[in-house]
Amino acid sequence: MVSMEQQSSPSMRWLRRYRSFFIILLFIIAIQLFLAYKSRDIDLAGALRTQRDIHESTPESSPAVPPAAPANVVPVAKQLGFQPECDINAKEAISALQRAKTKDCRQHIAHIACAIQAGRFYASQLQSSCPAGNHTANVALGCYRDEKDSRLLGGYFASLKTSNSPSSCVELCLQSGYPYAGVQYSRECFCGFDAPPSSAKLPDSSCNMKCLGHAKEICGGFYAMNVYETGIAKFTAQLAASSAPPGEEQVRIAFLLTLNGRALRQVHRLLRALYAPQHVYYIHVDARQDYLYRKLLELEPKFPNIRLARKRFSTIWGGASLLTMLLQCMQDLLKSSWKWDFVINLSESDFPVKTLDKLVDFMSANRGRNFVKGHGRETQRFIQKQGLDKTFVECDTHMWRIGDRKLPAGIQVDGGSDWVALSRPFVSYVTHPAKEDTLLQELLRIFRHTLLPAESFFHTVLRNTQHCHSYVDNNLHVTNWKRKQGCKCQYKHVVDWCGCSPNDFKPEDWARLQATEQKSLFFARKFEPIINQAVLLQLEEWLYGPYTNEYANLHGYWQSLYHHEDVHSAGDDLTRTIGDSLMRLAVQQTKLKHQLQAEQLLELTHYLHRDQYKGFLVRFSAQRRNDSKQLQLETRVRPVQLGKLARNARFSKRLRNFEVSTDFDQKEQVARNFAKMLGPKSELVLSYTYQGVAETRDDAAHSYNLTLLWLDPLGRLQDFNELHVEESQLDVINHSKTLLKQPLTPGIWTAKLIGRSSIYAQLKFLVSPLAYSNGSPLENAAAAKSLNGGLTLSLPEDFELPVEWQQHLDNDNDVFALREEALANAQLTGQELHARIDELVGKFFQLRETCEVNGETRVLPELPLCQDTAWSSLASDPKSDIEVLLKRR
Repeated sequence: MVSMEQQSSPSMRWLRRYRSFFIILLFIIAIQLFLAYKSRDIDLAGALRTQRDIHESTPESSPAVPPAAPANVVPVAKQLGFQPECDINAKEAISALQRAKTKDCRQHIAHIACAIQAGRFYASQLQSSCPAGNHTANVALGCYRDEKDSRLLGGYFASLKTSNSPSSCVELCLQSGYPYAGVQYSRECFCGFDAPPSSAKLPDSSCNMKCLGHAKEICGGFYAMNVYETGIAKFTAQLAASSAPPGEEQVRIAFLLTLNGRALRQVHRLLRALYAPQHVYYIHVDARQDYLYRKLLELEPKFPNIRLARKRFSTIWGGASLLTMLLQCMQDLLKSSWKWDFVINLSESDFPVKTLDKLVDFMSANRGRNFVKGHGRETQRFIQKQGLDKTFVECDTHMWRIGDRKLPAGIQVDGGSDWVALSRPFVSYVTHPAKEDTLLQELLRIFRHTLLPAESFFHTVLRNTQHCHSYVDNNLHVTNWKRKQGCKCQYKHVVDWCGCSPNDFKPEDWARLQATEQKSLFFARKFEPIINQAVLLQLEEWLYGPYTNEYANLHGYWQSLYHHEDVHSAGDDLTRTIGDSLMRLAVQQTKLKHQLQAEQLLELTHYLHRDQYKGFLVRFSAQRRNDSKQLQLETRVRPVQLGKLARNARFSKRLRNFEVSTDFDQKEQVARNFAKMLGPKSELVLSYTYQGVAETRDDAAHSYNLTLLWLDPLGRLQDFNELHVEESQLDVINHSKTLLKQPLTPGIWTAKLIGRSSIYAQLKFLVSPLAYSNGSPLENAAAAKSLNGGLTLSLPEDFELPVEWQQHLDNDNDVFALREEALANAQLTGQELHARIDELVGKFFQLRETCEVNGETRVLPELPLCQDTAWSSLASDPKSDIEVLLKRR
């Protein structure tokens, strides 16, 4: 008798065997479908569509009362705070809406996204007004023979597999600046500067292949090309004249200084190098920079040709506000009574490489021309690299990418550098667009929603208007590009894009500066004396001759860190906390502690000598106890971190500059928090230099796999980093960031660099408690605890600690005791909090020397006068003495 299993077909037996598998699979699919169904309640894109449907289904005559929204709309209404006017489809716009912080910003993003989707934001076609000669757009010249080794149109090639047609190819070639376009082999588009020779003409029947983008049109054939005119003439930049004719009147220049930061002395130094009474100096200081604006405002009563912009902007890297600010400043210059012929924009990071008289002679020889620097590469590649084919919206101090865009047909796109020298007629044109000038109006709209707009706006306007014959491909600058370091995507916190920035000049770059001597280059960038001042001294002496011995403190540099007159915010809380503590500690020094009472922190200033950081200066007011006399003192302070290296370890012997800080600049390979002030809200980063060797005794370079442990004041592991170091890499600067939950636990932290069985290096550093919150003193225990608590763990509770790491951590009993102490400390306010801060600060900041600010009478004659020292912020510094300019008037 045959069994039932034997009677079953092979397919049935297979199903029975894998029945369990299919049941599990169906169960998983069911769960996924259920989760997908539930997720639609929080799907922003779907909810936006529902919002649109509700809005459009409501008759115009209905009362202005919104109908009851379905359940899946509620999360979006809460998230956005308003009803979008359309169904927003672009995923980048949806992402921006989810990330934007304020309702106004979200409304701005949504409004523009909807206008773009409706096709009413950007123009689809524009008409260039640059003379085109005898060229006419879309004129067919015929069919021509092409050759593989000698292309008929050799300027640019693109394979348009789905969109090729004569019109699309003409549009692409015109955008790239080519007078001729050719289609071939159905999918290929060629661009060129020169007309095809008549000897290559073929019968029209030789071009017989249909276009992939438009089947009713012909796109050449096999090595046969349909050639068209794009409607523009071949563009040739003007060659600058090197000298003016005899008797030519010299031009007057308006120097437009767009400044940020706190480098006041460097700005003074730049003005000294550029100043002459016949020129104009118009200064825009970023709206957030109170100190720099306040100090430079002091120049106006002294110099009638120096003026600060009253309408100030808060600009960000790559922001559209940069272009808005430039255009506004140019409008101000035009409205002024000053006479000027050119405007040249500069920043605090620029410095001349030729004397002012040489610049004036050159500009006088080129009156009416406009100096901009082109990108020097394929236009289509430039468009993609620059993000010109994307729409950006600036709000919440961020450039939000909200989607792709198609640039209008009919115009050439150009760009390069945002440092320019523009003639007065062109400045007048771009800043006062006539209503009937559609071209300029639409270009302004495009570039107000473009990343780095000043790098392309002036170039593109020049190429497409009647000013096109005034274009000179030279922005008068040499820039220190080191793209390997400068293109490390450092600006993601302010822009949805990666960009590049130039590096600072240093003495090793001197040859590049010397090479400008025989070229029409008059400025260099970037310079930052807080990074390197030696190269600036070298440049000044090259231009103006050696400094004489009367220049005291030639190698000193001072830069403001804090000033009491600034508008205080959360950004100053840590600085004021540590500054106040150091002020209190300064008056407790042996010679002064019984005589003085500290009153107010006035100013903190970085001090460097020969490009070595020597600490910061704490200037404060005090009162003498016995007679209540007022005085001001300044104390030099050195930040310290307590490091320890393994004595016999090969790796440790070559380890240098092992330190914890914040604000690590990958471009300059330095942590910009020079004062090493760290607080509960700091994002810690460890950096170090490893001095490798080219060869070892056994000719085998070592490599090290290390682990960096971050231990909080309770001895708990909060984070770790895996590091790999090759000994063959010479003098490499490494850095390692943390992912720590904030607020950090205040107190003494430890960073341990360990191998498999030993510690290579250990560093103790201070995370200071805060005495201020959002600019105001902490006054109650609850506020103090929220700010100075920080007892959470950054690592998951179920994190499995490797056995070999346990020896580097405190035991549970010690951790418990320290936790109780930390909980009590977190609630301190007033004098108790100050006492704890002073105890900690005193261990990690060394007070070196103190001087008295000169008043009408000496209060403490035992102290030196600040102006007589070499280190005080009041010491003589003729390099940056702006008063010397009064003698040139």
